[in-house]
Amino acid sequence: MGKPTGFMEFGRLSEVSLPVDARLTNYQEFVLHLTDDQAKTQGSRCMDCGIPFCTSGCPVNNIIPDWNDLVYRGNWRAALDVLHSTNNFPEFTGRLCPAPCEAACTLNINDDAVGIKSIEHAIIDKGWEQGWVTPQISTIKTGKTVAVVGSGPAGMACAQQLARAGHDVTLFEKNSRVGGLMRYGIPDFKMEKSHIDRRIEQMEAEGVTFKTSIFIGTECEAGVNNQAVETITPEQLLATFDAVVLSGGAETPRDLPVPGRELTGIYNAMQFLPQQNRVNAGDELPEQLRASGKHVVVIGGGDTGSDCVGTSNRHGAASVTQIEVMPRAPDQENKPLTWPNWPMKLRTSSSHEEGCHRDWAIATKEFIGAEGKLEGLRAVRVEWVAGKMVEVADSEFVLKADLVFLAMGFVSPVQKVLEAFGVEKDARGNIKANTDDYRTSVDRVFAAGDMRRGQSLIVWAIREGRQCARSVDEFLMGSSVLPH
Repeated sequence: MGKPTGFMEFGRLSEVSLPVDARLTNYQEFVLHLTDDQAKTQGSRCMDCGIPFCTSGCPVNNIIPDWNDLVYRGNWRAALDVLHSTNNFPEFTGRLCPAPCEAACTLNINDDAVGIKSIEHAIIDKGWEQGWVTPQISTIKTGKTVAVVGSGPAGMACAQQLARAGHDVTLFEKNSRVGGLMRYGIPDFKMEKSHIDRRIEQMEAEGVTFKTSIFIGTECEAGVNNQAVETITPEQLLATFDAVVLSGGAETPRDLPVPGRELTGIYNAMQFLPQQNRVNAGDELPEQLRASGKHVVVIGGGDTGSDCVGTSNRHGAASVTQIEVMPRAPDQENKPLTWPNWPMKLRTSSSHEEGCHRDWAIATKEFIGAEGKLEGLRAVRVEWVAGKMVEVADSEFVLKADLVFLAMGFVSPVQKVLEAFGVEKDARGNIKANTDDYRTSVDRVFAAGDMRRGQSLIVWAIREGRQCARSVDEFLMGSSVLPH
């Protein structure tokens, strides 16, 4: 694919980011997609490798060599069609996916991988700019009705596929806006929410009905984000629709139950990040949680922790420290050992580059404070011996902290929803359903995305939503023309 000798002639070209001092003053995206010529050159690096591991490394099985070749030859419209054939929302993945496809790139064995994600980003942005992304309205109507609960990437993908198959689809969301954790968990500087909004417009034109501020279950604790919501029971839903898909996110955070946890100043990441997104969207929050002028400690070394770092820096934090209980990963992976699988190596995000002290192999022993208010945390350095965490003798220290954000991942979806439907759960508290038919233990109820597989990537959510839609279509119609 591409130019036969391109991978020998050209090096990897990364997307350009705006300078740190320019981007810290706002919440706008700062990564610029490749120019046409840059994307063409990068596409030319795609090797005629025979077995494109990139495709199997991608959860939605994007047909990467084909659209790389089409971009190289300047056929952008066809490249967009190939991209959309496997991925409903490449503008989401082109901005937010960690790109396991690039880890699996054959060129990555002994060189820098093809910039697959940057080419995807360029293709979909050009598609929107040229007006090529239009509603795909079904010419048939089946008369079947489907309710999709949860409007994140799994729910959106599932709803769009089912609408294109001719079903009447209603997508329910407990928040006041559609998008799930993409809307309220991903900072705007990583993905502006206008990308979600224009997909909503496309899906509405295709026949999807969106209903927000509605909680599906038996009760909703104090509303959602302090906003009133309507409650619809599973029995009401099943009496109205022919099938129901549960596609909510993994929203139960992993807690850190150490002494002092009750002090004021300790919050889960998802108590912090959604507030800023809501403010950016125009909501009024008189008591917004802000890091301005404070010493911030983020516990957890993943993407959510990185998002807390970037948001805290934009608030004007006095200092930001991110700690992780696992040891520091190597700067470079052992490619002969890990390729084509996702490698363990040190990853530095754009938020880290904006200002953050990072430290590893640290366990928090206690939160300390006075008069109920957080002042710091007591920590200890640890070693991992035979897979077990062992404290290093005489290594305790105190970190000053006015704010601590817990960003240690999510353990399960909202249990009240699962219990209301009475679905069988797996050992991790997720809905028990396989990837053959995505059916739950309750008749006519299906599950996809985080609710089924646990906390995962947006690209996995899109894959599950698409596959679940096919299973629902087969259930309703006896067969399906939707792709696997």
